[in-house]
Amino acid sequence: MKSKQEFNKLVIKAIEIKGTCPVYKVGDKTVINGPFIDMEESDVVCIHALFSLGSFIVALRDGMDPAKLGLAKTPNGPGYFHCLDPGEPHTGGGTVIFEITHVKQASRNG
Repeated sequence: MKSKQEFNKLVIKAIEIKGTCPVYKVGDKTVINGPFIDMEESDVVCIHALFSLGSFIVALRDGMDPAKLGLAKTPNGPGYFHCLDPGEPHTGGGTVIFEITHVKQASRNG
């Protein structure tokens, strides 16, 4: 059995949907635990949403202030981003606004 590892965690929560999203509903979350997508804690995972956040994931997971990355107005609080789908009238879908919160020292058994 591998030893218990300590990771920082990101909780990505859908807080608003403009249009129609086939994946998320308001309140759904995706949890990133270190280098893993935590499928036990996540409600759903959308690859398009992760692509939108991709270049920020490691910095946020390691504790970078979202405000310093342009993802928040208020320092040391949650960050915000949205998925790639622009919604009507351009597509039949919609865009989801997410809140992302850093949680220090989450654990994963491996």
